[in-house]
Amino acid sequence: MSNPDIIKIAILAVGGQGGGVLTGWVVALAEANGWRVQSTAVAGVAQRTGATIYYVEMCPMGPRAPVLALAPAAGDVDILIAAELMEAGRAVLRGFVTPDRTTLIASTHRIHAVSEKIVPGDGQAPDERIFAAMERSAKRVIAEDFQRIAVQAGSVISASLFGALARAEVLPFPRRSFVDVVRGSGRSAEASFRAFEAALTDDREEIEVAATGQLPPAGPESLVTAWAALEARMSALPAPVQQMATTGLRHVVDFQDLPYGEDYLDRLDRFVALDEGTFELSVTAAKYLANAMVYDDVVRVADLKTRRARFARVRADMRLGASDVAHITEFMHPRIEEACGTLPAPLGAWIEARPQLAGWLDRRINKGRKVRTSGLFWFAVLYVVAGLKRWRRSTYRHRIETKHLDNWMDLALTTASEDRPLAAEILACRRLIKGYSDTRTRGESKFDAVLRALPLLKDRRDAADVLHRLREAALQDEHGNALEAELEGLGSAKAAS
Repeated sequence: MSNPDIIKIAILAVGGQGGGVLTGWVVALAEANGWRVQSTAVAGVAQRTGATIYYVEMCPMGPRAPVLALAPAAGDVDILIAAELMEAGRAVLRGFVTPDRTTLIASTHRIHAVSEKIVPGDGQAPDERIFAAMERSAKRVIAEDFQRIAVQAGSVISASLFGALARAEVLPFPRRSFVDVVRGSGRSAEASFRAFEAALTDDREEIEVAATGQLPPAGPESLVTAWAALEARMSALPAPVQQMATTGLRHVVDFQDLPYGEDYLDRLDRFVALDEGTFELSVTAAKYLANAMVYDDVVRVADLKTRRARFARVRADMRLGASDVAHITEFMHPRIEEACGTLPAPLGAWIEARPQLAGWLDRRINKGRKVRTSGLFWFAVLYVVAGLKRWRRSTYRHRIETKHLDNWMDLALTTASEDRPLAAEILACRRLIKGYSDTRTRGESKFDAVLRALPLLKDRRDAADVLHRLREAALQDEHGNALEAELEGLGSAKAAS
């Protein structure tokens, strides 16, 4: 039978969130108030490497020492603190949260689980289901983005979660004791106290983030004029298409240049000419044409890795000061395919057509390397590679991408004359192709497998729905098992008919 004098607290956190620090503060809080307290930590890999359950039991001092447990049990937790939303959901699934006794304190931000990341499509678990489960399972829920609160205060989430614990008033200790624990926490005490205090005040005004629009174009007058001409073309598009086309055009021009943006709009116009009503076909084309034209090649990767904004983002994520020094080490593993793709098209095709030569070169290129791109040498190497952007249209990779794009586009345009919904689904199949190297190869294989099913859909009224189902199956797992099952079922149904 559970001892009602013992308060049981489970803290779920992943590496770097300060779960151990938070546990130490809870222990110090209990000891400062003359309570007996015990803490344990059980490391695990439940959803991500580093997920840990910290467990604390405390009770008033008495004549006899109680027997305290080393780990939480289902249905026997008074306070559950989750340092991330998925950890809260995991606690609910494990039965740690019960409606008759558990106060659940959870941060609403997300650190995606491995199971969510490995799905080729959108594998993110819906937040709404987790919130509903929390409300249904807990006696009381305190949920807020405590990670944002901590970052704004220059601290880590353990401090804001400790403030939320004080705010919940579920421990029989005065608020002053919480403050003393944080104040005495060491050299980062001031930042910790700011985060603690921000989470403590539940009636504070929410911080408004000003929405920033796009900056007006700036640069040589000839380029600004050319961009204005592209914007004028966009304004002539049907209203439902304009928003997606604007995003696509900016993406394409950033990838290459203004003439490439003209090519994008020329391709989009061919779909607009065939469309009407809600313009679903044209909106889909605006999105996936841009995705297809902005492919990941060596030049693109080098460009993104050497941008000033990237270094600024890294420093902001690490919360570095102006005098702090940061070093960035990248892992690179080029193959002969990437090397040939960067060469002039005739030369790249010539090498690829000679397997022995390509193999000999690959054995010298295909090696994993760790390079420090924050240093002068490797930054300069990547900067030079990024500068090859002006010659991208003459590369072998661009020739391959353009041919693939034209074939896919022609298939969609031909289909649109008879079945616009099916044509839109053909365009959306481009979602299967992403990344580079092995990731891209797997995506192209699934893309080809899905579109090879088109002859089986001939004369079917539900052709668009079936193709949609095939595409979603292809996005469910890395190895394509779900897609194979769907294709087998489709083939069997066709044979039976």
